[in-house]
Amino acid sequence: MGMSYASLTVITCACLAMPSLALAQDDNLSEGRETPGSDSGLPGAASRPVDIRPYIEAAQVLNTELSPGDDVVTYTRLAAGVDALLRGRNTSAAVSLRYERRIDWGDNSGNDGDTLSGLARVSASVIPRTLSIEAGAMASRQTYGDNGAATAGGLVDSDWTRQIYSVFAGPSFTTNAGHAQVEAGYRIGYTRVDEPSGVTAANNATLVDSFDDSVTQQATARISTRPGKILPVGLGLTGQWAQEDISNLDQRVRNNYLRADVTVPIIPELAVIGGVGYEDVKVSSRDVLRDENDNPVVNSKGRYVTDKSEPRQISYDADGLIWDIGVQWRPSSRMSLEAHYGHRYDSSTYYGSLSYTPDRRSHINLSVYDTISGFGGELSDGINSLSTDFVAYRNPISGDLSGCVTGEESGGNCLIGALGPIRSLTYRTRGAIFSYSLNLGRTTTGLGFGGESRKYITPEGPIFADYAGLVDRTYWVSIFASRQLDTRSNLRGDIYANWLDSGLPMTSDGVGWSASLAYYRNLMNGLTGTAALGLDGFTREDAADYLVGSALLGLRYSF
Repeated sequence: MGMSYASLTVITCACLAMPSLALAQDDNLSEGRETPGSDSGLPGAASRPVDIRPYIEAAQVLNTELSPGDDVVTYTRLAAGVDALLRGRNTSAAVSLRYERRIDWGDNSGNDGDTLSGLARVSASVIPRTLSIEAGAMASRQTYGDNGAATAGGLVDSDWTRQIYSVFAGPSFTTNAGHAQVEAGYRIGYTRVDEPSGVTAANNATLVDSFDDSVTQQATARISTRPGKILPVGLGLTGQWAQEDISNLDQRVRNNYLRADVTVPIIPELAVIGGVGYEDVKVSSRDVLRDENDNPVVNSKGRYVTDKSEPRQISYDADGLIWDIGVQWRPSSRMSLEAHYGHRYDSSTYYGSLSYTPDRRSHINLSVYDTISGFGGELSDGINSLSTDFVAYRNPISGDLSGCVTGEESGGNCLIGALGPIRSLTYRTRGAIFSYSLNLGRTTTGLGFGGESRKYITPEGPIFADYAGLVDRTYWVSIFASRQLDTRSNLRGDIYANWLDSGLPMTSDGVGWSASLAYYRNLMNGLTGTAALGLDGFTREDAADYLVGSALLGLRYSF
């Protein structure tokens, strides 16, 4: 699928604007380089403050459709990219950026085109320990079935792929005022999805809820004291203003609150946290433009055209008292646990997190969340949660980002794997993400899985009346294992699966999945050979299963 000039400009400018951007490390270990955190005694990237690895790549790919047809297509893949990591006193950053051009050897196989993919996270101090700039960006290609189930695998058919672009940036401020700590921050983000025109559902009906783009903003301020500084308990006051503007029907999500909280130490490692406040959450939109026959107008991309002359209509309004109570447990510097239960969005809410490092080889992360947003807001939050020491892995067949990334200090983050159906509607989402990473020197492995439910908030009127209150449920798992066979070669395997249980009209339940095995060999200084096999598919309720086998032979030269 071709990439629009506007999308390329957005991502390129975002990456260039980040000061001293360093990009995440090489996704394969075939050049005899160790993974971060390795303790084998060989020099690794973890010991270097700056590790930059530009590369060029050429590969030949064969795709064979195993079901329901038997088509065989081949294409050449040419790519250039850079992976690096920066660890400075005042600036830290990680990025993996790649541009790829595919040259199809056949006619109408859907594999011809170009792609920009990457992941970036940077934190740069303007005034040390006081003012910093936080920024991040993502460009990713997602292959999906006609029911919305997605796979992070080797399929690159432009008829079934979306290009996702997202970027955010903003300042973060921290200072002390006597015994109180003052924090403030602002973040603005932009998300865009390019996909084929006339996306269809399983029954060949045209879908008109495909996401276009959105702008998110968030401003937060907090003043707090620690227990024992002024009073035996800690006190805090937090205010937040957040807004997401979605282009589809001019939807707007506003989520504002003011809350006070108290931290009561029980023992040095355990504290009870309670909070109470006021929130005002509104979701609004405009009506669809209609023609002379009162029929909704749909543009060439299959999306409804917004009637800008109509007033904004409220589709969700929740304001009033919010509260929660929870525990914070930090038995050591290697473990932190928070769990909260309360009332928000006019109903019960629960959220929390766990970060546990049993030893220097392994890390466990768990996150439970509950929020109201659109797709762009959820994705921007996910990029913001990335650490600046991540290592991005890529599918050996497609070159796309795999389900999870790992970090030496932060463990794992499964941003790519957790991407659910991309709808234009806003929703309340509840979910959980678990990740585990293990580094045994020559062997590295990781596991990520999670689940999410989205209850949709629909615009007023008959257009989306059938969607009101309906729920999408997605579940996913991502597994990888990498083994350094010797100083010149490496073997890596990946498995990813995404289950969709949809309650929406014109969609069906299904599973998208991918598996790959790749062998990397350092042929000479800087030159790496790659051989890979892949199997990708979709299992669908109302249609025949789709299954494709892939094989790749390629060369990469790293400078």
